[in-house]
Amino acid sequence: QVQLVESGGGLVQAGGSLRLSCAAAGSILSIADMGWYRQAPGKQRELVAAITSGGSTTYADSVKGRFTISRDNAKNTLYLQMNSLKPEDTAVYYCKADVVSFVRLYSVDYWGQGTQVTVSS
Repeated sequence: QVQLVESGGGLVQAGGSLRLSCAAAGSILSIADMGWYRQAPGKQRELVAAITSGGSTTYADSVKGRFTISRDNAKNTLYLQMNSLKPEDTAVYYCKADVVSFVRLYSVDYWGQGTQVTVSS
């Protein structure tokens, strides 16, 4: 089995910074794409940023220039550095990983449990 565990959320004032982490653990053979998503109350879950195993990145227009996604393949860990935070960034942030495990030997999307980010004005 594979688990994704997020950390780093919290309450911050507008203009502040937070760094989210997502550690993947379990019977992992390889991880392809990884990404951060967020869901605000009453809204659909949306992609924030994604990164391939080779390091290519994609960002939502709303976070370009403020957020940076990165990963440490040796540690199976995903990061999201969030700077210049705005109240509209308030949401539950989820990580997702496309994982090939020793058990299934084909890729499956796994999700973390989510971490709350609240930005006060």
